[in-house]
Amino acid sequence: MHHPVSRVVVVSLGSIGRRHLANLRSLYPAMRIAVWRRPGSAEEAPPGADRLCSSLEDVLRFRPDAAIIASPTVTHLDIAIRLASEGIHLFIEKPIAHQITGIDELLAVCNQNKLVLMVGYNLRFLPSLRRARHLILDGAIGGVISARAEVGQYLPTWRPDSDYREGVTARSDLGGGVLLELSHEIDYVLWIFGAPTRVIATGGRYGDLEIDVEDVMELLLLYDSPARLVSVHLDMLQRAPIRQCRFIGSDGVLVWDGLKDEVNWHKKGAWQMAEDVSMADKNQLYRDELRHFFACIEAHAPPACSGEDGLAVMAVVDAARKSMASGRVIELSKGRT
Repeated sequence: MHHPVSRVVVVSLGSIGRRHLANLRSLYPAMRIAVWRRPGSAEEAPPGADRLCSSLEDVLRFRPDAAIIASPTVTHLDIAIRLASEGIHLFIEKPIAHQITGIDELLAVCNQNKLVLMVGYNLRFLPSLRRARHLILDGAIGGVISARAEVGQYLPTWRPDSDYREGVTARSDLGGGVLLELSHEIDYVLWIFGAPTRVIATGGRYGDLEIDVEDVMELLLLYDSPARLVSVHLDMLQRAPIRQCRFIGSDGVLVWDGLKDEVNWHKKGAWQMAEDVSMADKNQLYRDELRHFFACIEAHAPPACSGEDGLAVMAVVDAARKSMASGRVIELSKGRT
């Protein structure tokens, strides 16, 4: 089949970059794929890639139609703006950037060049979370008054094949910490409820891991009209992993469990369970988001998780950082929602 995207560059080959490379190769066997890595990190193209690039000039000579940016978060904006300026569609791993400054410029360049810019919050492709969102927006538990999202896992067991102290998650100079690394939770809350009016947050280093980033965060997202209180707990210390959200509605309660891949809701005194929502192969999420990205390029359509969505998450992250530093409630400015 003819595909408008015939040449793709994968930027950086950490665990997520390697996953995207393998998925691209299996989904699109005829695609020409380059990998852009720091000079000195490898001599030849890794398995699955047709070419190794060590500079932006190399990448531009390859003439990619699209790029998958999987480098450390602190490098995202600089690389993305340079590629977008050359008319290259962008898939950026989450979060879109390590700070809010500069995201506006990237969005402007992408709009100007009519580029698809997608952010890799792939939980949006998870059938169980999609079902939970649908049930909530459909009024299955009435109006949602409050919700509590929680995610936690012990960092040393997160990517057991590498030293956790060296990874992006553990290092502020690479854009680590739970607030950025676990920002999926913030994204799906905004996907369901939109942006909050105010943010209160606190957190810091509470564990004894050898890291220089916050390992526990508590966020309160306050909504007006309708009034709603959403709390988000993020940590990298729990020995028993968890990823779930409990939604408290005027007519019932709904619980999404991301590890069990289940949705249960309580209404009229009894629990019921959503059928057919579990996804056996979690790699399918990554394949589905890549397929969606290329379909959006082909159809000139906005992606399920846009640059604006990535910016909205960073507006909450930015407010959370300000609240953590000042101990105050931070208003989200209207232009950022």
